[in-house]
Amino acid sequence: MIATMLEQRIQQHFIDSADLKYQSAPVLSKTIASAVQAILACVTGGGKVLACGNGGSAADAQHFAAEFVGRFERERPELGAIALTTDTSIITAIANDYSYNDIFSRQVRALGMPGDVLLAISTSGNSANVLAAIEAAHSRDMVVVGLSGRGGGKMNQALRETDVHICVPHERTARVQEVHILALHCICDAVDARLLGEQDV
Repeated sequence: MIATMLEQRIQQHFIDSADLKYQSAPVLSKTIASAVQAILACVTGGGKVLACGNGGSAADAQHFAAEFVGRFERERPELGAIALTTDTSIITAIANDYSYNDIFSRQVRALGMPGDVLLAISTSGNSANVLAAIEAAHSRDMVVVGLSGRGGGKMNQALRETDVHICVPHERTARVQEVHILALHCICDAVDARLLGEQDV
């Protein structure tokens, strides 16, 4: 009986995740396409994507950078991407000497150039260090692609009309993160399709 209840709980996670993805597809496809255009313009112009987030979103930033610098599903030349979540010496020095809220923004100002893209990931849209990174990106004339959920939070006010906001229509962090990684895979696939030619999904 316990195993059956546990299995039902597990199955419900799959069902809820699938339901949200079906609901999100028509809502998010246009903004994801806009993100693809922004990132394509960046990398074909010799720019790079700087990615940041906290916790699971930090892992997503690293996941995205790995698929750009390495590859997604097809062989192609390397694309420029840096996860701002990986250098512990930089992160701990900034957090210690300044503030944890500055760990991404100082890196953006140091590394970001006009034409680059900031991939800013926050499930709540309220992460102070991600919001600071968005402000820093704007000071460097960068376009921002923001990924959020829960209505977008403060990210709604931080982003400009020239930015792209992929806001997952859900309150639960786990579900939002599941759609975030799907959105990032859609971006990687579409960039490859534009650079290498269409291929069946």
